[in-house]
Amino acid sequence: MSILRYLAAPLSPLYGMVVRARNRSFDTHPERMARAAVPVVSIGNLSAGGTGKTPLTLFLAEGLEAAGWANAVLSRGYGGRRDIDPMSVEADSDPRQAGDEPLLMARRLGPGRVVVGRKRHAAALRALAQRPALRCLLLDDGFQHRALHRDLDLLVLDGVRLWGDGRMLPLGSLREPQESARRAHALIVTRSSRVKDRAEVEAWWARHGSGGPIFWIDFTLGGLRRWGTDARFPIPLPGQGPAFAWCGLGHPEAFYADLLVAGQAWSGSHSYPDHRGPTPADLVRLQAHARAEDADWLVCTEKDAVKLGKDHAQTLDMPLFIAEQRVAGGDSLLAWVEARLA
Repeated sequence: MSILRYLAAPLSPLYGMVVRARNRSFDTHPERMARAAVPVVSIGNLSAGGTGKTPLTLFLAEGLEAAGWANAVLSRGYGGRRDIDPMSVEADSDPRQAGDEPLLMARRLGPGRVVVGRKRHAAALRALAQRPALRCLLLDDGFQHRALHRDLDLLVLDGVRLWGDGRMLPLGSLREPQESARRAHALIVTRSSRVKDRAEVEAWWARHGSGGPIFWIDFTLGGLRRWGTDARFPIPLPGQGPAFAWCGLGHPEAFYADLLVAGQAWSGSHSYPDHRGPTPADLVRLQAHARAEDADWLVCTEKDAVKLGKDHAQTLDMPLFIAEQRVAGGDSLLAWVEARLA
């Protein structure tokens, strides 16, 4: 436990009391929740960061769109500072305004598909105004955002860390008590191939959940893209020595493990805080660190790459590749969501 977390530990019971009181207020007065003109599907979790919500949201957004369910993603835009709120996010938006994850999704999904806003109902109105034919909205990281009514609540659980030590912030990592899982219509266990005991997860869901289905999915690295180009390569990268891996994620160890599972060797790694990336000066130091570890090239995630710009390119003299992440085993989840929406 860090010193700051230890010092803040006495606040954990108070935080839990506030969260429970807020939830009771919404449960007792559902009229407080604003409603959108189309169904809302929320993707969220109980714990702080690192469960894989972003790739899962992208998977559902792409799959539903292909199935005729025109949709847009609503995000808080964590870390973004913008003068206009809500804000439509496009491929050329500034990550300092939009946030890294919304920009990543906008570049993958295309124009008019992502809106960020502190008030998600206002973001929904903007999304519907710019695309009136929308049939549903996806609420990214929305489990705690109860001010907007959702028709389907999907709870994401990391298969490696599960529910952690079961403690609330700031002592533990839970944003809400475990019994809040009852609000979810379904449980999605990510990195499920690394779950040590599925029966334990099923028992937890039977105790705390709603009785809805459990979906077990994994993330795979489908390949590597050379940063600044459209050139793609298989993973592991052929004809090259070990990589130096870096990222700014809520659960960086998961990315490093994904590289190894994909067969990609790395000789060293460096982790930044979640949503933070290297400055150009940091990138110079990062490359020096990589050379000291006898690495031939750098590798990061798509979320990290959106924070790099022209100033970074001027200081980059090692090859940088982006590991492209995909969802595996999600077809049954997508079919179930489609059926519920219909």
